[in-house]
Amino acid sequence: MSTTTESWLVGLIGEGITTSLTPPMHEREARENGLSYLYRPVDLSVNGRSGTEVGDLLRYGRDLGFNAFNITHPCKQLVMEHLDQVSDDAARLGAVNTVLVTDEGFMGHNTDHSGFGRALAAGLPGAALEKVVQLGAGGAGAAVAYALLKAGVGQLTLIDLDLDRVQERVQALSALFPEAHVAAGTSADLAGALAAADGFVQATPVGMHSHPGMPVDPALLRSELWVADVIYRPVRTKLIDTAESLGCRVLDGGHMAVGQAVDAFELITGIRPDPARMRAHFLDMVSNGL
Repeated sequence: MSTTTESWLVGLIGEGITTSLTPPMHEREARENGLSYLYRPVDLSVNGRSGTEVGDLLRYGRDLGFNAFNITHPCKQLVMEHLDQVSDDAARLGAVNTVLVTDEGFMGHNTDHSGFGRALAAGLPGAALEKVVQLGAGGAGAAVAYALLKAGVGQLTLIDLDLDRVQERVQALSALFPEAHVAAGTSADLAGALAAADGFVQATPVGMHSHPGMPVDPALLRSELWVADVIYRPVRTKLIDTAESLGCRVLDGGHMAVGQAVDAFELITGIRPDPARMRAHFLDMVSNGL
């Protein structure tokens, strides 16, 4: 454990985030590292603010002594115009989830993609990446698709109910990763795509406590397929349980949730936290209904 006289004041700006597990994850890990670290939610739905006011909130926070902010829905794109610098990956994604308050101004990063990439490497080491199918191309799906291609996926099929959204995503990703083949698909293409795939990533709300169920027919899963979910409430979704029972290697959504927090913590403090310890704390909070 290290000790320091420096302290950190960090905020999370977003809608409906008072129950987020990110603040306690950061604070607990900070204590383990001997840091003085306070992380406060700035909930737009509680404060009566809109996402378009994120720039004002950043400036107020800077003036009040905040060191950094995590940014979540609906502000990840809206915050971009208020930043002085943006990391290359965040610029390519067009979304920021971590803002550092520096002497040079506001610096934006994206740890959603790096969190998933780290989770994939650690949780599914050696996973085949030639052909991957991803269901869902929304906010989380955009970061996941980027991470998959950055990890070396050769052929990525994106399937989403919103055809315009998925086609726009495919076009953007194809430009960023010209060496890969990125294709759009519909639900009618899912069975055929999965039959030829090495891996499957589920990035829709299906499986959440508020949207229970399976996003795919279990008959489409086979033991050779690795399966990843981005949902972490519950951590053990029906998809993860079913896939594992069929012999699939699985990656639950808790890995991405912890991965983005690990990377954000390091950006903010300059100290690399203990990922295993943070995951254990995360799982403990989830199991206790937090």
